[in-house]
Amino acid sequence: MLQHKRVFVSGGAGVIGTELIPKLNALGATVLVGDLKPRPASFPPEVRYRQGDLNYIEKRELDDFAPDIFIHLAATFERSTETYGFWEENFAHNVRLSNYLMTLLKDIASLRRVVFASSYLIYDPRLYSFDQPQLPRPLREDDPILPRNLTGMAKLAHEIELRFLNGFRQEQFTTVCPRIYRGYGRNSRDVISRWIRSLLAGEEIVVYRPEGRFDYIYAAETAEGLLRLADRSDVTGIVNLGNGRARQVSEVVDILKQYFPDMKARVEESDIPFEASEADMTLYQQQIGWIPQMQLEDAIPQMIDFERQRQAEYVSLNYGNVLITSISKKISLLKAVRQAARQLHGSIRLFGGDANEKAFGRHFVDEFWLMPSTRDESLPAIIDYCEANDIRYIIPTRDGELLFWSRNKAVLRQLGISVMVSDNEAVTACLDKLQFSQRGEAVGWPVIPAYAVLSESPDDRFVVKERWGAGSQNIGLNLDREQAQNHAIKLSEPIFQPYVSGDEISVDAYITEQKQVKGLIMRRRDVVQNGESQVTTTFRDEALETKLRTVLEQMHLYGHVVLQAFVGSNGQISLIECNSRFGGASSLAIAAGLDSFYWFLLEANGVSLTDYPFIRSQTELQQVRYPADLVLPV
Repeated sequence: MLQHKRVFVSGGAGVIGTELIPKLNALGATVLVGDLKPRPASFPPEVRYRQGDLNYIEKRELDDFAPDIFIHLAATFERSTETYGFWEENFAHNVRLSNYLMTLLKDIASLRRVVFASSYLIYDPRLYSFDQPQLPRPLREDDPILPRNLTGMAKLAHEIELRFLNGFRQEQFTTVCPRIYRGYGRNSRDVISRWIRSLLAGEEIVVYRPEGRFDYIYAAETAEGLLRLADRSDVTGIVNLGNGRARQVSEVVDILKQYFPDMKARVEESDIPFEASEADMTLYQQQIGWIPQMQLEDAIPQMIDFERQRQAEYVSLNYGNVLITSISKKISLLKAVRQAARQLHGSIRLFGGDANEKAFGRHFVDEFWLMPSTRDESLPAIIDYCEANDIRYIIPTRDGELLFWSRNKAVLRQLGISVMVSDNEAVTACLDKLQFSQRGEAVGWPVIPAYAVLSESPDDRFVVKERWGAGSQNIGLNLDREQAQNHAIKLSEPIFQPYVSGDEISVDAYITEQKQVKGLIMRRRDVVQNGESQVTTTFRDEALETKLRTVLEQMHLYGHVVLQAFVGSNGQISLIECNSRFGGASSLAIAAGLDSFYWFLLEANGVSLTDYPFIRSQTELQQVRYPADLVLPV
């Protein structure tokens, strides 16, 4: 029984998945779905959804879900003839993805069952592909194999991988590989769906090889067949999953004509072989006691009704591109954003902007932009550039530009461009160190007091720094009153704070659009040079995390932010400042589970982060920053 089972479904937003997931939910299973597409509106709210490329899912996410059953639907394919460009796509989303997911799952102790949606394309095409129309011979599981294309090759490769794993893990989990035949269904790209959409639009349809015979299996029946296999751990190995009855292409056209009597269908010549494929369903029926029942005559009316009621066409997977500004030499940041973009979709390109034509970061982006200064008069040129390059997301990285972006983010949002920056008031409160301290004292935050005039401070030892921007610039530490006064002369607008000793820490956090802390990572600043951590180590203190979460939510920030603080020997925390942007060593927080850039991209696409838990690394991590070489062709 599938009740209370935890089921991970890859590619669950496809034509089979949209039939399968509601069935799993109705049976009482706890379901996690991963897919490149946005979450289907038809999915029950209890279903947990992960939008993005599963080639970048991390093991901690699957460990956290702890699946009992894995149903692997995710795949890419091209109809009829595969194009030259399909070489890379097939490897990424068929070969590599299948191997990667099982690499993560194979040692998870909870896993008991794997169902892999394979394909009849594995069989030798000489069994079902001919120069002239033929009657089909039912294909059996023990028939010769010779994958006819890259998709079939990928399916066979993973069947063999699963067979290999079963040699070592058969006591832990069992695997079954249903070879699925010619699928069709609602919300699909199959030829029947395409014809229905064309006919509803009053368009002519084009028919190739009307004498061809295919084993058409309706997606709802495929889902039922997979469901039954998931529930039977004793059924293993290869098994056919088709309708068991081949039908001519001309029969599909005849059925459509019943619903579209005025339809126009043009038969065109083609050099593709005549197919005559049909599944022998004997083994499946013997093992499961069920076979698909729905025929084309039953399914096509459902598909026509679905297409007539469709509210919108397919959701576009054009996610646009990312612009990172003031890239300078922030290589770790650029790499983190690229990783997040790939997590969402491989089509997203990385643009980097900087006022310095020789910025090192230009070598780590897809396109470099020698961009104008971030002043309001530059906004029209920035908008023009973003629209010309399909920029949908902007990530500022320098304190001096944050106010510009916060002032203009509402205008940019109306143009479909999201900026990872807090509101103007919150940014100002972080940039102005005096205001940050005064505001914190007023509401009870554990801040270090700050004074604009030295005589107002009752303390003996001082820290003197600039009121605005990065507090580490030209800072004077542990100064007496005379030294503090002399140091202040060197600064533009100095502030004075009491000198506080303790362990210096940074707190990386992501704040959602609802101004809630999605997650935070605390790290010790072990070695600091020029205000940035060169060696930094994560640590846990749940009581301190709770206190910091409350403070951060009261700041009304958004996106990735970094708190700087001291922790005294008594465990008391003293807040130094808050940077409302990604920090120089914040990439450690991402490695520890704070997926800030991925979350930002999701929110920018209107996705609620409810389904995306913050899963912190169970082990503490240390980051050592060091120079590295990049060798490029010239």
